[in-house]
Amino acid sequence: MRRLSLLWTLLLAAVCLVAVPSPAAAAPPAPTPPMGFNNWNATHCRPEFDENMIKGVADLMVAKGLRDAGYEYVNLDDCWALPWRGPAGELVPDPRRFPNGIKALAGYVHAKGMKFGLYSSAGTMTCSASGFPGALGHEPQDAAQFAAWGVDYLKYDSCNNQGVDVVERYTAMRDALKATGRDIVLSVSEWGENRPWLWAGEVGQLWRTTGDIGDSWASMLSIMKRNLALGQFAGPGRWNDPDMLEVGNGGMTDEEYRTHFSMWAMMAAPLLIGTDLRKATPRTLEILGNREVIAIDQDPLGVQGRVVRAEGGRWVVAKPLKGGDMAVALFNESGHPQRIAATVTEVGLPPAEPAYKVRDLWAGTDAHTAGALAATVPAHGTVLLRVSRDTHWNAYPPLVEVDLQAPAPYPGGPSLIEPGAAAELTTVVTNHGHLPARDVTVRLATPEGWQVAANRPATVKALPGGEQFVTTWKVTAPAGLPLDAYRIDASVLRAHAGVMFVVPPPPPSGTPYVSDLAWLSMANGWGPVERDRSNGGLGPADGRRLTIGGATYTKGLGTHAPGTIEYYLGGRCTRLRAQVGVDDEKGARGSVTFEVWADGRKVAETALITNAMPAQPLDADVSGARVMRLVVTDGGDGVDSDHADWADAILTC
Repeated sequence: MRRLSLLWTLLLAAVCLVAVPSPAAAAPPAPTPPMGFNNWNATHCRPEFDENMIKGVADLMVAKGLRDAGYEYVNLDDCWALPWRGPAGELVPDPRRFPNGIKALAGYVHAKGMKFGLYSSAGTMTCSASGFPGALGHEPQDAAQFAAWGVDYLKYDSCNNQGVDVVERYTAMRDALKATGRDIVLSVSEWGENRPWLWAGEVGQLWRTTGDIGDSWASMLSIMKRNLALGQFAGPGRWNDPDMLEVGNGGMTDEEYRTHFSMWAMMAAPLLIGTDLRKATPRTLEILGNREVIAIDQDPLGVQGRVVRAEGGRWVVAKPLKGGDMAVALFNESGHPQRIAATVTEVGLPPAEPAYKVRDLWAGTDAHTAGALAATVPAHGTVLLRVSRDTHWNAYPPLVEVDLQAPAPYPGGPSLIEPGAAAELTTVVTNHGHLPARDVTVRLATPEGWQVAANRPATVKALPGGEQFVTTWKVTAPAGLPLDAYRIDASVLRAHAGVMFVVPPPPPSGTPYVSDLAWLSMANGWGPVERDRSNGGLGPADGRRLTIGGATYTKGLGTHAPGTIEYYLGGRCTRLRAQVGVDDEKGARGSVTFEVWADGRKVAETALITNAMPAQPLDADVSGARVMRLVVTDGGDGVDSDHADWADAILTC
């Protein structure tokens, strides 16, 4: 009887083990990159950062469809607290900015169906110059206060850390947040200084990989390049963070902002809106609200895009997606339109059998391709494609590309034209599909007063798959044309390409200082290039006297890495001489290299130059060059404080 009872007991236990399902593995916090809003890039600590602003932004996120597009966090950055703690050591919200307190504001955000985030620092004070209280030594108390207020996300900075080990500081806050019992995403914001990609995945859900982003093309580009190299460390619940979005803040063009948003999506980066949505233009909202691009960022596979190829400013980046699709970014780093091409096999897909569907996520168009992926991409632009298998591929028109070619001093360089002069353009139309393209007509749109003539009819009834249709054109600029850049566009079916013709200034003569000449183009890492003064910051003419190693210079250019300045020489000059170095205005920081290019040839390059070094002589042979480029790089260690001076830069012409 006892044996029978024992048998029944074992059987019941076995039944229970089978009948009770094992608990599913808990989803990691932030299984996709966090999306939301943070005020810092738009307001810093200015007075407009207050309760009314945050409520207004939350309202707009709902009204404009951003919440429903995936933006779920509304985050406050620095300056929300008083500069001192309360009598029990607690954090005290600034009553002028937040008269109803943080908990009430978090409740307002939660009632909108979103989550709420706050800011602190793993130091004794935050990063603001006003010195608000940090959490170092107060982790359990502050974490409990955050949880009681309803905080869902903590951006945790690294200022005033008193030399305490970085992993120890961030681990202390991780443990304090866990002890509250509330799910709070921890953003490790130590600027990539201690290689957080190697350890922060055990501490938080995302980690900054670089210093702060600025609202400029050069800043965004530098950060993008550094973050792209770290894809192996990212995945669901552990994200590389190249900092918040600048889209809409005014320092870049809409084309550049589309690239910014596209490449952040390709890198599976957090998408935190950094513009005041109360002032956002329809174009800004269109960029931020593109759900097809957001889907690339939020793809549950969680793979960061990899660089397939990068040469001559032409980038191909590929990102595998769940279900077998592939996102492909054709990105043009240069300041001039360029054709960028790849194949489906090159980006990691099997050969097309017989074709792939190609969706252009910014144009909103569909096509099929037999294997080629190609487009003429505007300066600083990105064509973002989603490539997928589709058994109904023949329901989509063939992928037709038009390439507009114009003579330039070097590949990817500016196309130059004198007033009253003529230039030859070539349009190359290619059918990358299997099916014929019907009624193919090439149209050229020119500025008013320009004359254009084709050397043959610019129409074919049918262009078979895999074939090209080439037309040459004579384009004549009006006499008396002012110095400027003029765009010519080619279009065929749904494909477009453009080229910029630049009317250059007269070439220099004698021995002029470079700072006295007009440049063809300028791209600078921080603010504008300054003439005869240092690069003081974001505004024009805000620098000081050029000073390198204690020596002062009256003439020269104040730049910031990464930067490029182009000058038209017209083949008239033979030599450039300069004293180059890092300006003294940034103390002991900054490291750069200087390069001189004559058309497509690098004719001079310095070794790495730091702030501790005196000015270095630079002598470059620019004989015969139509265009001279002065280039400053960040030396490979980021763009912080890289104030680079071309002092006493003189041409011999």
